[in-house]
Amino acid sequence: MRLIVMGQQAFGKDVLAKLLEAGTDEVVAVYCEPDKDGKPVDPIKEFAVEKGLPVHQPANFDDQAALDTLASHNADLMIMAFVNVFVPEAARDTPSHGSICFHPSLLPLHRGPSAVNWPIIMGATKSGYSWFYPSDGLDEGDSLLQWECPIDPDDTVIQLYFNKIYPHAVDSVLTVCDLFRSGKPPRIVPDESQATYERRCNKNHARVNWHAPVRQVYNLIRGTNPAPGAWTTFNGAELGIFDSALVPGDGISGRVREISEDGISIQCVGGRILVKRVRPAGGAKQPASEWAASVGLKPGDTFGT
Repeated sequence: MRLIVMGQQAFGKDVLAKLLEAGTDEVVAVYCEPDKDGKPVDPIKEFAVEKGLPVHQPANFDDQAALDTLASHNADLMIMAFVNVFVPEAARDTPSHGSICFHPSLLPLHRGPSAVNWPIIMGATKSGYSWFYPSDGLDEGDSLLQWECPIDPDDTVIQLYFNKIYPHAVDSVLTVCDLFRSGKPPRIVPDESQATYERRCNKNHARVNWHAPVRQVYNLIRGTNPAPGAWTTFNGAELGIFDSALVPGDGISGRVREISEDGISIQCVGGRILVKRVRPAGGAKQPASEWAASVGLKPGDTFGT
């Protein structure tokens, strides 16, 4: 098959590399976002140029010229691997088999741009990814295939996405091509009654409330680690909260209970959070015990909520 790969960043680059390595299909063009002033060249563009592939970077597909360029490649399938640019139906349907898009959730659950963060924050026990037939709606359309994995109790975004979803999803692009090559690619119709949409997880969502149930606090910290990063305040200054653990203990919520080489133990409702790594405003990530010593933190102190 003749393929167009549309994507960005490391995932797009690795999907492209997997297709080129397999050599079963011909990649006839690569599409990615326009270059941004002061930003590094997108890895997928850099890799495509290195491999001598045509690269296109339209800001949109609103004009006929962009659609004509897309059609000139006579592609059978467009593989959309991590795409932020809206791709209208006229562009999606240009290849003879249309387009297929990746999303890191079990659609129709967790439609939206932070599909890895929210399941962890919400305390879900499973996640995965979907390759779906995109429509004009946000992450809407029938699925071609889905893959499920557990969210372990201590998984962070790094562990769930980069250690579980990412490597399996990159490999799965070959299965995607095989399914289309078979002539009978599946269509899994979503149960819209189960659909959820979440907005981008940002700093406003990541502020820690130390008076909340301990598991809720822990889920927020691990579901925003490493980005956007949970945070709190101490003496009016922001403090990023990263690696942490659940530990037992009772007491008045919101107070520091213990400081050790392992970190800072903070009481929540029903248990404590052992904060292991922090980042003070304007500084670098560091062991929580080092930061505590530098600011004179002591048991009984409180953080902002």
